[in-house]
Amino acid sequence: MGDYRGLFLVIVPLFRIILLLTTINVLEEIIMNVYTSEKIRNVVLLGHGGCGKTTLVEAIAYTTGILKRQGRVEEGNTISDYDKEEQKRLFSISTTVVPVIFEDTKINLLDTPGYFDFVGEIEEALVAADAAVIVVSAKAGVEVGTIKAWDFCEKYNLPRIFFITDMDDDNASYREVVEKLTNLYGKKIAPFHIPIRENEKFVGFVNVVKMAGRRFTTASNYEECEIPDYSKENLSKFREVLLDAVAETSDELMDKYFAGEEFTQEEISVALRNNVIDGSVVPVMMGSGAHAQGTTMLLQAIEKYFPDPTKKSVSGRNIKTNDVFEANFDEKKPFSARVFKTIADPFIGKFSLFKVCSGVIKSDSSVYNAGKESEEKVNRLYVLRGKEQIEVTELHAGDIGALGKLSDTVTGDTLSTKAAPIVYDRVEVSTPYTYQRFKTKNKGDDDKVSQALAKLMDEDLTLKMVNDKENRQTLLYGIGDQQLEVTVCKLFSKYKVEIEVMKPRVQFRETLRKKVRVQGKYKKQSGGHGQYGDVHMEFEPSGEMETPYVFEEKIFGGSVPRNFFPAVEKGIAECVVKGPVAGYPVVGLKATLVDGSYHPVDSSEMAFRMAAIQAFKQGFMEASPVLLEPIASLKVVVPDKYTGDIMGDLNKRRGRVLGMNPINGGKQEIIADIPMSELYGYSTDLRSMTGGIGDFSYQFSRYEQAPSDVQQKVIEENAKEEENEAN
Repeated sequence: MGDYRGLFLVIVPLFRIILLLTTINVLEEIIMNVYTSEKIRNVVLLGHGGCGKTTLVEAIAYTTGILKRQGRVEEGNTISDYDKEEQKRLFSISTTVVPVIFEDTKINLLDTPGYFDFVGEIEEALVAADAAVIVVSAKAGVEVGTIKAWDFCEKYNLPRIFFITDMDDDNASYREVVEKLTNLYGKKIAPFHIPIRENEKFVGFVNVVKMAGRRFTTASNYEECEIPDYSKENLSKFREVLLDAVAETSDELMDKYFAGEEFTQEEISVALRNNVIDGSVVPVMMGSGAHAQGTTMLLQAIEKYFPDPTKKSVSGRNIKTNDVFEANFDEKKPFSARVFKTIADPFIGKFSLFKVCSGVIKSDSSVYNAGKESEEKVNRLYVLRGKEQIEVTELHAGDIGALGKLSDTVTGDTLSTKAAPIVYDRVEVSTPYTYQRFKTKNKGDDDKVSQALAKLMDEDLTLKMVNDKENRQTLLYGIGDQQLEVTVCKLFSKYKVEIEVMKPRVQFRETLRKKVRVQGKYKKQSGGHGQYGDVHMEFEPSGEMETPYVFEEKIFGGSVPRNFFPAVEKGIAECVVKGPVAGYPVVGLKATLVDGSYHPVDSSEMAFRMAAIQAFKQGFMEASPVLLEPIASLKVVVPDKYTGDIMGDLNKRRGRVLGMNPINGGKQEIIADIPMSELYGYSTDLRSMTGGIGDFSYQFSRYEQAPSDVQQKVIEENAKEEENEAN
């Protein structure tokens, strides 16, 4: 027993030393590893909602050893979807950065939402990305989100790879996906793989580039195998498509192709490497995110075919010299970085995510926000992996990092040195057109709601709050109804404040259509001096619909002293703020004081103001008052096949189609005038009609007289609302 005790006393301290050394080594690997620009890849994952982007990120994290067990979206335990709302809804809401190390290359994966309401998150990620993986589900096929992802890559000039996931599904069809992509994008599409199935199970793939079979062993690991006979027919088709894409890359290869000569493996490899970067060749790869199959090949392709940041260019402006600053991710130039995203979470704190555009940032340095003319102290420098914060000592040009608790810096700002103050163009995001009116549920929560919304708006640039004083309402703007619903839930779950949303009041106007003459007399006796004011007013249309009112006086013989004219005008000015028909502002009114009377003792400014108010209320209602509704100039962009449906729907909404303009990609831009009140809910309806591919924008154009049925409905709704508020 004593021998065992002695052995135990020796082994335990030794075990502790080994554990400590192992921990130190792991920490050193995390903290001390520095990746220079050429060893960095920044890759955004794009695709339709639910296509498997987050699952693929989990599979890559598992393949590279970050995870010992792969998380599942359904279980709410993935690296990317750490927010409670994401876990509850089972889809991504925010962009998440997940850096992984493959061999000696650092790959910053930017996992983006697939649903269109959260397009601002996608646009922020695209600013930081140098290339894209477009994820397509083999069972769902090419969807609207796939096409939008391609369009984003075209807009931001990003090289891309298609990764067809869900190949383990019984309904998966790789061939159909490749055919659809080829029909859409022509000879750019280059299938790198075809599947190998045994007993209807996905067990491996054929490498079309190398003409070799691969059988999966465990997860993404594989071994060489014979190409099955049943695969050879499809292999020859896909090989032909691949060689077509290679031949398109140069005249020399095209001549060789038409001459019937075989390309060498080296020619294929070099052509692909050069032309994937410039976007003229788009590889198609395959795998299963759920089973982590195909991720090793994807990582190899990312490292081999995607550009490092130095292959991209970026320029800003030196505000001290006003010269153009060509940053171009050069490590030797002064430090500069663009903040592309802000996280303002009550649980993990505030972080500013940035991409280093030039130079090197170290953890003990100071940075300068040239746009705000403020210096920010860097206490700690981080790399975020989901919600995990990994402290690092330095980051080189092209890398993505995070700084905590910057006081003056927001999304779109530039960080640089004070000696070389640089400013880059701000992050551009889509304009929000969907809006809801909201109120706080609990009295006294207005300030709390405003503060919480300010934090959410820091995170999401497509979220806006507008105080509409004219209609006594506060509006919340977003890309779509789903985004606004998530915002309401976040306010409650994160910040413990509740709001209720409702249909907004449209900004109608009131005006009059004929000329009337009325008298307004205010007379009051209350002991001592009384109050007396008497005015004769003419009210008529002014013809100036941009101006609330025009006031004139045509008094002869001093029936109303001149010193009371301002009081009469003040009464009119008060009245036009809230008209008597439905409580909307009055426009296009001409008010003329033509006669009246006064009392040398009892007349006062207040009395004449009240007399004018009485005259207005009576005269306006006698002058055939009407409601004017705001008309918007609307642009709807849809594929050709939806134009009939869109125009029919616009007619139902009282819209007037003014014309159509053809747009590249087989789309049409429909231009129409439409009442603003008819645009409520249009975002959801347009997506429903077009499968999500339709886009729209609008801006206020003018006011027009509303139809009588619309006027009556608005008057009744407003009267009911005022009654409810009074109670």
